[in-house]
Amino acid sequence: MACCDGPPSEPPQRLARHLNMLLAGERLEKRRALDVLLAEAQNERTTEEEVRTLLRPALAALDSPTEACRSRSLRLLSVLLDRLPRSQDDLPLLVPTLSRRLSPLKPVEPAEELRLELMRLLSRLVALRGPDLGPYVGDFVTALSRCMLDPFAEVKKEACRCATNLANTIPEHFHLQAESLLLPLLHMFTHQHSRVRSAAVLCIGQVVLHSSGKTLDDVFTHLAQRLFDDAPLVRQAVTDVVSLWLLILRDRYSYFHKLVPLLLSSLSDEMPDIKQSAAEYWNKIGLQWQKENEEDLKDKLEFSSPPPRLCPAVERPCLGCRELVQRNLYRLLPAVGHDIGDWVVGTRIKAAELLRLLLLHAEDYSTQHMQILVTILHRACSDDESTVVINGILSAELIGTFVNPEVFLKLMLVSIQQSPSPSSLMVLSAAVRGSSAELLHPFLPRILDTLVDPDVAQATAKDEYHRQLVVFVKAVLGICGDACRDISLQLHKILLCSRALCPNDNVQNEVQSLTEELSHALELPDEQELFRQHLPELLVWSASNHHDWTSHNTELLLFKTAMLLAGPMLDEVLPVAIPIFRDCLQTKNEPELRLKVLTLLSELFIHAGEIASSQSYLSEYFEVVVRDMILPNLVWHAGRTSAALRSTAISSLWALLNGCQLNLQQTAGLTTIKFGTQTKSDPGITLKAMALSNELLPQLISMLEEDPRMTRLLTCRSLKSLLILCGPKLEPDTLNTVYPDVLKRLDDSVKDVRLAAAQVLNTWFSCLGNNYDTQCYKAHLEFLYSHMLVYLDDPDAETQQAVLDALCAGGVLLPDLLRKEVEAVQHKHRTKHYCQLLLEHVQGKASAGCDHTS
Repeated sequence: MACCDGPPSEPPQRLARHLNMLLAGERLEKRRALDVLLAEAQNERTTEEEVRTLLRPALAALDSPTEACRSRSLRLLSVLLDRLPRSQDDLPLLVPTLSRRLSPLKPVEPAEELRLELMRLLSRLVALRGPDLGPYVGDFVTALSRCMLDPFAEVKKEACRCATNLANTIPEHFHLQAESLLLPLLHMFTHQHSRVRSAAVLCIGQVVLHSSGKTLDDVFTHLAQRLFDDAPLVRQAVTDVVSLWLLILRDRYSYFHKLVPLLLSSLSDEMPDIKQSAAEYWNKIGLQWQKENEEDLKDKLEFSSPPPRLCPAVERPCLGCRELVQRNLYRLLPAVGHDIGDWVVGTRIKAAELLRLLLLHAEDYSTQHMQILVTILHRACSDDESTVVINGILSAELIGTFVNPEVFLKLMLVSIQQSPSPSSLMVLSAAVRGSSAELLHPFLPRILDTLVDPDVAQATAKDEYHRQLVVFVKAVLGICGDACRDISLQLHKILLCSRALCPNDNVQNEVQSLTEELSHALELPDEQELFRQHLPELLVWSASNHHDWTSHNTELLLFKTAMLLAGPMLDEVLPVAIPIFRDCLQTKNEPELRLKVLTLLSELFIHAGEIASSQSYLSEYFEVVVRDMILPNLVWHAGRTSAALRSTAISSLWALLNGCQLNLQQTAGLTTIKFGTQTKSDPGITLKAMALSNELLPQLISMLEEDPRMTRLLTCRSLKSLLILCGPKLEPDTLNTVYPDVLKRLDDSVKDVRLAAAQVLNTWFSCLGNNYDTQCYKAHLEFLYSHMLVYLDDPDAETQQAVLDALCAGGVLLPDLLRKEVEAVQHKHRTKHYCQLLLEHVQGKASAGCDHTS
């Protein structure tokens, strides 16, 4: 035990016995002696000299093996510390003894409550005798280092408070030993109690502040991690410490690039109190730096620049804050770019929020850092975390606000051309939203030319990519409004790409909404007028390379979408579209391509048949479509692909013939074809159909034997429409080549095909004009009557009725012959009811003298 100079004073007689018992008595006697001594120390009549004689015995009692004695000894020492006068004579005895009880080199106090009392006693010693403790800093630091690693949380917090007071009390001595406390304090940063972590952060702030200054590099990374702490108390402590360093740290100018990001990160904290506190600190720091560098900022202070016109609705930082960020931006951006690609989500979020705040302070100074900024923004906008993406978008909008479009477009457009992606489009859209119409307008054609390029607009069919294309169009419309007339075609092209390539319902709805908005911006009444204005150019643009198309070309989808959107304007675009269809349907092209084009052609013919204005145009292009597009693809080739191609081709033919038939019926004033009705002929379409009948009929007759049931059904329907178009103008020999193969289809396994075949025969009978000699061709009619009567026994009632209607239509030609055939087989039929109806019909016609009606 350390000793004071000079011999100890003799204790008074009334205390001698108790002091002797304290040194040599039993446990119970020691406790009683300590109680008596504690009472004497608290007694105001006890003199200072008598109190001083109690110090050594009290310190000796700290080594007692009994916890109760050690506890009473600590209470006694606490009283003595208050009673003893301020003198350096007691310190050589007090400090080493108390420090030894907490030293890692000796057996420490086992009771955690007593260790806490010992630590509190040291704290009181610092508070009462602080200026005199310079020679004992080493003892204190040794004890504090041990207590900071103590398992008891309260001891840790008391050690932090003691270290803070010691640093502030004797800074001239403390800085020599300060670095020894860093490692224990850093260990406390990960303690499970938030108050322990908070105490450690606040303490390390004072330790670094009163150290040599170089220790900040050792603690910076650990302190930055505490910004991600779940406890607001810890984050507030970090904010306080960083602000303190920025205000009074001696070497703070060397560490601005490290400390400023930490404080700016607190400006985006989720807790309002922390945000407000950080904002107040930051403004104070900026004003202090501004005052310290007033000479350098003289011109900027006297001629301050106005805030940007489109600056976000936030309070503009003071000049000192802006200058601090601008002068350190070249150091901060690489670090932000690194952290924004970190694998930890929290790090990426903090980096994205920091980037937004840096740009808000940098303003137009960020122009010279655009290369790295664009790279960072692309990385942020491609993140999976929505918060990172949102902050990336806000940062890109700030770029548009503060940077001239000529500068940022050079980098953004090149990036889009080299590697089109949703993130690059997202950044461009945000920058466009942040910019002004006056600055952006001269560059809009260049931007849109880049995006309309097939390598960009048609780069992929992914939903997110086209969602961002649509967002870009929305941004342009929001900026330009009614002034987008010069770029409306390019905007429409982008919308057409998204409409054609992306099947997502949300994207389609957004495209529809923006198309209507574009038409309103152009002062057009509706979307159809917009298409009427742009459709020819859209078709030419989408099919510019149709000679090189394959079945996988995206341009084919664009062309298809544009054609289907034509609607009532189909007649206006057919002159442009027909040559494209003809080139694509040449037999030299791959079957898959022809299959897709024929499918489109079929859809168009079906829609055109419903539009009166388009039916006449179908008639106009009838010969070209049939001879150059459909007939070459009806030729039989082996393989499933060829079969599908023929099926699609016959579908197109039926849609075309049906449309022409509707046009003919409307011209003739008829809506249905009934028995005894002779249609009036439209010379144009009839002549064209007659000219092609010699090529069409053999091909259609051969296709009645196709395997796909839909092909057989559509072939029957096509034959019916062709017979209606040609009417009685067909030669009898030509007509006689049709019915044998059609008659076989009455035996088809598919009900719809049998019905269609019966309707063809019905129409065939109606086509027999005055030039059809019933006596000369009696054998043909007899063959037809006898075979058709067989199918009155068909198991399907609809088919029976269709056959009966066909026989009724044909019975007017030779009623006696038909009656004879019916009577010959009537007893064999299960459906005698139909035979009876047929006989009554024939007899009625015979009695009326109608031997031949066409």
